[in-house]
Amino acid sequence: MTTERTEQIKTDVELQLGNSMTSRGTRYWSNGAIPLIGPDVLGEIIAACSDISVVVSDMGDILSVMVNPNHESHGVLIDWEGQDMRSFLASESIPKFDRKMSEILSGAATSRPVELNHTAKTGLTFPLSYSFHTIGPDGAILMMGRDLRPIAQMQQQLVDAQIALERDYEKQRETSTRLKVLLETTRDAVVFVSAASGRIVDLNGRAARLLRGTLDEINGTLLSRWIASPEGELDLRALVGVAQGDDTTPLTLVLPSTRSEVQLRPTLFRAAGERLILCRFDRGSEPTLTSETDSRARRLFENTPDGVVFVDRAGAVLAANDAFLALSDLGDTAAARSKSLADLLVRGGVDAKVILDNAVRNGQMRNYATRLVTPFGAEIPVEISAVYLEDPSKPAIGLAIRDTSRADGVRTGTVESNVRPSRDLVGSATLKEIVAETTEVIEKICIETAIELTDNNRVAAADMLGLSRQSLYVKLRKYGLLTRED
Repeated sequence: MTTERTEQIKTDVELQLGNSMTSRGTRYWSNGAIPLIGPDVLGEIIAACSDISVVVSDMGDILSVMVNPNHESHGVLIDWEGQDMRSFLASESIPKFDRKMSEILSGAATSRPVELNHTAKTGLTFPLSYSFHTIGPDGAILMMGRDLRPIAQMQQQLVDAQIALERDYEKQRETSTRLKVLLETTRDAVVFVSAASGRIVDLNGRAARLLRGTLDEINGTLLSRWIASPEGELDLRALVGVAQGDDTTPLTLVLPSTRSEVQLRPTLFRAAGERLILCRFDRGSEPTLTSETDSRARRLFENTPDGVVFVDRAGAVLAANDAFLALSDLGDTAAARSKSLADLLVRGGVDAKVILDNAVRNGQMRNYATRLVTPFGAEIPVEISAVYLEDPSKPAIGLAIRDTSRADGVRTGTVESNVRPSRDLVGSATLKEIVAETTEVIEKICIETAIELTDNNRVAAADMLGLSRQSLYVKLRKYGLLTRED
């Protein structure tokens, strides 16, 4: 395009923008009518409405450049006039510019702005969003550009805020995990109570056992439901007053469930604007046996006809009564202490693991049938009941061992009574069918029991049943006891 042609288009644009009158000859806005505006005033309006405005010809030559006076690029883009717009655009923006120009010239353009990047030599190191508008009969196009840095800065602020929230959330989770670990590993029974409502907001497992309840059952309930004062119902205001004071003497309170006394040390603190009371029970608060009860328990231990053994978590024998020594053919208590539970059972570690794991996991285990082996190789059928005795320093497991060989007569009668329903099958099925059906029922029950006792440990269950692991899997598949994961 020649210089004369460019100047002519520029002149026509100025006349079109500044000197045209509306068809009504009015200077006021009305139903889309355009008032008479001078070129200088119109240029100021366009510059104020955008950061950078460029008028280009239909070929992309720059006819005029207007920059917002408040923008940092004001006064530095005057050398753009007469140049090709493409020479100031980054390589990735030129196709977008050409595509938009083609749409405008073909009449298919939309009002959606186009984001363009300029070359480094222009000094415009930031993207601009340009909207394209046809303004003259000769194909002149007005490009109104908006600096996108404020939007980018706002987006960055949002990203920074999101990252800060994620960090705070992770920190909160870490703090919560530490608190849970601390509560469950401390030797004290600890309860957190709201000073406003008197409701329990958190507690550890030791406190739940002290209050004779479960965590889910106690959490969220009133503290006065589980603890009372010697004079009657617990006074929350009095408890808050003691927690605020400097007196370190513990309060003597009463557990309504057992009527036993406990020692409580309250501490008041504030968290997230809420006042909370940390109630810490002294380790001596656990109800203890009186001397008379202790004497009775000792006499029961020594004189009961059933064997009683105390073992630690590893199964090492701590103490045994005379009935157990006689049952196992051990000479004295020292001989018993030199053995572990696995040494005393015919299936050794398999039986010991089942008994100890179930006692620790469930608190107790009843009537586990196995055989006791003596130092001379004799095997004695026994039933073992176990209970977990929790103690902060020396947890133990108590075992009650009963000789079942002396109950053969009673058991025979019981078996006979249980077999009677099978007699009703005689005549309706062959002997082979009756025996096979009964055997399968008993076999399935035994396998299910072994799997349950060993906590789904297939190797231990197979050993307990005297089967190979492969045979056990065959029977599990036969009775439909395998899951999809297996």
